[in-house]
Amino acid sequence: MTTGQVHGKTASRHTSADFIDFLTEIVERNPQPREIHIVLDNLSAHKTQTVKDFLEQNPRVRFHFTPTYSSWLNQVEIWFAKIERDVIARGVFTSVADLSRKLMKYIRLYAKSARPFRWKYTDLRRRIVTK
Repeated sequence: MTTGQVHGKTASRHTSADFIDFLTEIVERNPQPREIHIVLDNLSAHKTQTVKDFLEQNPRVRFHFTPTYSSWLNQVEIWFAKIERDVIARGVFTSVADLSRKLMKYIRLYAKSARPFRWKYTDLRRRIVTK
């Protein structure tokens, strides 16, 4: 079942330990036997041995890495563009903690009415075809 739900967490750094803490929260929020699919970039913090150990202990968690140096838009990029437009570009922040609070408030409000993004090619002449 696709829900379009987005879970967020801010951190001052992006270490492997921070990432595992985030993954643990996601696993705890999602009841068994639901599979959990996570789309992420190729940051080294996502590929450490501790992350691999976490995945072995949590086989229902599946990673989907975006291609390195990809320029095509995907659902995550669209969502980040939206949060940048709606929160960051128009925001006034008194501190990093204030920015973090406002991002999390936006994520919680967004999650209340979340739906999967849907898009399709409307101009077939611009479609990229691989052989």
